[in-house]
Amino acid sequence: MALFLQFSTREIFDSINVYPYTSGVRQKSGLSLAKVVSVTNHISFRSILVPLLILTTFLALPAQTYSQGDSARQTGPQLYKSRNFSLMTDISKDDAEELLTHLESMLKLVSGYWGRRNRKPIRMFVIDDFANWPQNQLAKMSPEGVQSVRGGGGLTITSVKGFVGGPKIDSEAIVYATSKRKTPQHEAIHAYCGINFGSAGPVWYAEGMAEVGKYWRNGERGVNAGEYVIQYLQSQEPKPLGAIVNNPLERTGDSWQNYAWRWVLCHMLGANKNYSPRFKPLGLALLADKKVSFDRVYGAQAEEIEFEYQLFVKDMEPGYRCDLCSWNWKAKFLVPSNRKTAFSKILAEQGWQASRAQVFAGDTYSLETKGDWTLGKDGELLKASGEATGEGQLIGIIFDDYELSEPFEIGGEESFTVPRSGKLFLRCRDKWGELADNNGVIQVRIGLLEKGERSAEKTR
Repeated sequence: MALFLQFSTREIFDSINVYPYTSGVRQKSGLSLAKVVSVTNHISFRSILVPLLILTTFLALPAQTYSQGDSARQTGPQLYKSRNFSLMTDISKDDAEELLTHLESMLKLVSGYWGRRNRKPIRMFVIDDFANWPQNQLAKMSPEGVQSVRGGGGLTITSVKGFVGGPKIDSEAIVYATSKRKTPQHEAIHAYCGINFGSAGPVWYAEGMAEVGKYWRNGERGVNAGEYVIQYLQSQEPKPLGAIVNNPLERTGDSWQNYAWRWVLCHMLGANKNYSPRFKPLGLALLADKKVSFDRVYGAQAEEIEFEYQLFVKDMEPGYRCDLCSWNWKAKFLVPSNRKTAFSKILAEQGWQASRAQVFAGDTYSLETKGDWTLGKDGELLKASGEATGEGQLIGIIFDDYELSEPFEIGGEESFTVPRSGKLFLRCRDKWGELADNNGVIQVRIGLLEKGERSAEKTR
């Protein structure tokens, strides 16, 4: 349970005076500062002349807002504290408590992921309505921070005073953020990285992971990005990977649309079983400013990543699980014949799975299915034929040279044909965001009944 402290207006001003900032950089006499300033600004497209910019941009889109209550309007901003955060804000006490709870939960998840406990409290100014803030109090805050929030976004300023040795860093961070669009959560990720690593990494990683972090929820591994983000992504041609990770023109604060593409890539690499083992070490190396790059780590898997990235964008919906939909690149396939059959076990809770059958358009194949599965925890047992509506039915898709056919029905029939030649993948028909609570397995055996003309020509 978070502990909340309230102070008088005089005490609030005294608290601010303890941390004097010049141009957003904390300065202290007698120290040679390695000034690292992480900046996030969600609307303004101007550049701020500081050594490190982490600038985030969002348009006025519908999203979660922490709005102030009457008490905030009457007494002005209040100071609330939890274990890792010191929050000055004009939102109501209940909303402040909820925000701190979310921030602490998020910080526990991200510090567990990166393996580094937060070393210092993160100071935050979260502003809902400037009318609640006295002008003389605003004058004592970072001008860049205030301007960023007035533009509808946020600013994270990290001051790195030196590297103590090993992973230890002497640094501090302060956040300025609007209360809207989960901006405080996004900025808190930047502050955590600045305090504990002294860097947030290159733009694609810094902003992508800040977006991933703000969406993280304890015990949930599915997609929970805003509906407007998903709608935008699926209305566009997927941005090429190179344009995300190797574009020198991209910068922090360019647009919320670019942030969406960075989030897609970071979410997929972090959750997909084929790429997650390398993604965390890559991220830690980037945070440590080591000579490493996306291409060096994933160059040999470029085609596979591009394929799964585009498939993720196409099928994405709330609840979609990249770990359950990871493509099986290692599966071995055979060409069914009168003597050889392809056998596979298809799990109800996973996406496309290898049937291990290399099939040809024009051939007719035999099908044997055993077992059952359910849609949802309390769903009725279904065979491969599924429900009358088609839900829960065994369906197929053909993979050939990184291209996919349209899905087609297979069900529990004794024979079937395919629309094109390639490798046959199977799954249980269900909404992509609802696969996780399915249960059961269907055993599938595929043989050759009759060879078609096109298949015969290919095998001569």
